[in-house]
Amino acid sequence: MCYDAVMGKKYYRHRIENLINVQKIVTVHYFEFAKNFSSRGEKHDFWEMVYADKGNILCTAGETSVLLKQGEALFHKPDEFHALAADGRTAPNVFIISFECKSEAMRFFENRRVALDKTLVKYVYALVEESKNTFFIPYADPDAKKLPLAEKPALGGLQLIRGYLEILLISLMRAETEKKNAAEVFLPKEEYDSRLADMTAAYLAEHVCDKITAESVCRALNYNRAYVFRQFKKATGETMMRYYTRLKIEKAKQLLREGMAVKQVAAALCFDTPEYFSKTFKKYAASTPARYKKMHFN
Repeated sequence: MCYDAVMGKKYYRHRIENLINVQKIVTVHYFEFAKNFSSRGEKHDFWEMVYADKGNILCTAGETSVLLKQGEALFHKPDEFHALAADGRTAPNVFIISFECKSEAMRFFENRRVALDKTLVKYVYALVEESKNTFFIPYADPDAKKLPLAEKPALGGLQLIRGYLEILLISLMRAETEKKNAAEVFLPKEEYDSRLADMTAAYLAEHVCDKITAESVCRALNYNRAYVFRQFKKATGETMMRYYTRLKIEKAKQLLREGMAVKQVAAALCFDTPEYFSKTFKKYAASTPARYKKMHFN
């Protein structure tokens, strides 16, 4: 309780109870695994979260084996043996963060697999970006025991990583324990516009191996071109066709890691020529397709 002598008012100060308190960050990684990747397995005295961002990943958790599907996360509790392996068919993209947290509420995540919707995935990407600005992260080393700080780490980077992680964990607890009313008849305009952007993104992902135009997308969705463009840029921060090209490059990276030749990938994704594909790939991935493939097959 606080008393203001001038105004004669009493103020109550709420003590903040920490539901989730992450004490230490151990490792943060975003891996682009080859289709035949497998780890040796390990166990340690802190928590680890594995999120399948693209494709599926086989997870060993103790004595059980779990197929973690795209969009799902799995939690490994302290001292639980765990390992990862690709399924031999697809090359998955996987986010992994390990951390120390002794909060009692973490028992909620023991042996738990959860699906992340788009409102939660944004925290995963925020963690990835902030980690890139804070640590020197090896390109693909799942066995790394320590992440050295970057030469000039971002101001407050570690605190933001902890903050994003705590928000993600608490939000997951809410999503799993609170049931939303699914009987919505009328949607607010903002949510309607957001769903249009989701529909557009889903259509682009479904046709990532095709050659489509902005006009064909709008015709398929039965919306005015200017309106689709405006709402998509508002929701995603980038133009529809740039987003589509980025999807193609992510798919190309997967196909290259699965062993497909550069010319075959260019044809599979409907690029006009292998040369144009290589130029576009380098623009988005900061590497030529051949060099990227070699990095994963050495």
